[in-house]
Amino acid sequence: MRRRDFIKAIAGSAAAWPVAARAQQSGLPVVGFLGPTSLDVFADRIRGFQRGLKEMGYAEGENLTIAYRWAEGQFDRLPNLAGELVRR
Repeated sequence: MRRRDFIKAIAGSAAAWPVAARAQQSGLPVVGFLGPTSLDVFADRIRGFQRGLKEMGYAEGENLTIAYRWAEGQFDRLPNLAGELVRR
């Protein structure tokens, strides 16, 4: 292999790394969970939600991702938080 070919191969694979990393991140389905208050208030419900998902064969971090957003009682934040989840 000539030096020029070797450098092209290295440069090509380095350029592909970010694309591969993005593809891996988006590999799992994402479930959005929008809470009007805080995690503290919803902790029992979250555990039940996760338990129900597990009963259906889904486990967070294994075959799906759960994106949580909390409004912390500031209901005017809900539309923006919902938009974040949709964009995700």
